[in-house]
Amino acid sequence: MARYRRGGPVRFTLRFMTVTLEVDEGVGTIRLDRPPMNALDSATQDRLKELAQEAARRPDVRAVVVWGGEKVFAAGADIKEMQTMSYEDMVDRSRDLQDAFTAVARIPKPVVAAVNGYALGGGCELALCADIRIAAVDAKLGQPEILLGLIPGAGGTQRLSRLVGPSRAKDLIFTGRMVDAREALSIGLVDRVVPADEVYEQARAWAGRLARGPAYALRAAKEAVDAGLDTDLASGLTLERNLFAGLFATADREIGMNSFVAEGPGKAKFR
Repeated sequence: MARYRRGGPVRFTLRFMTVTLEVDEGVGTIRLDRPPMNALDSATQDRLKELAQEAARRPDVRAVVVWGGEKVFAAGADIKEMQTMSYEDMVDRSRDLQDAFTAVARIPKPVVAAVNGYALGGGCELALCADIRIAAVDAKLGQPEILLGLIPGAGGTQRLSRLVGPSRAKDLIFTGRMVDAREALSIGLVDRVVPADEVYEQARAWAGRLARGPAYALRAAKEAVDAGLDTDLASGLTLERNLFAGLFATADREIGMNSFVAEGPGKAKFR
């Protein structure tokens, strides 16, 4: 299997069908690998869920990169598979579809999507599940389901509108148009645009930096932001207050404060 990071040993690799998990120095890379376009068929969705849950519970995974390789992130669902499905089939399957993506969104660790090439339909919805998105300068993103007589079904109508606002989300969903990396950056759909050959390395660097951070504080920060968006301000402040106080029971808080007093900010070495 290809090595994704130059230098350093690969500590763990798990491969099954079209998705892999590779862990190196605290960073887990969830790699989509279904050539030529990483179409997200049912088997790929199921394996994605399994590996997201694996990354969530493994203590040696402290941050996650989701990557589709150097050519394409994911061009969407497997339309040939979906074409044969009836209403009853999709009633049975749609929850599994959403659950696979939700498993990525609920990884209680920093997650970055490294987007090369196309991130369309389900591919765009998968990128939306990350905490930030780093895209290649030639990347294309969009929700083209309307062109098939459908709407996004893996979280696109909900996560996209929360990220870029309802008006911009409706524009993308109603028209099914693709946006280039520059427009995606301008509307907040991606957070950074870099040369195509630097996408994974920069995503890996972002994840690697956070993998050395205070794990419980990062987990609490992610929970406070994500859960707070789904409730009213007063409830969100209560959640923040409880998470903030709870961190005073962690070794990382003690390490961080002791280091600050003794050495100044930014010198702590967390376990």
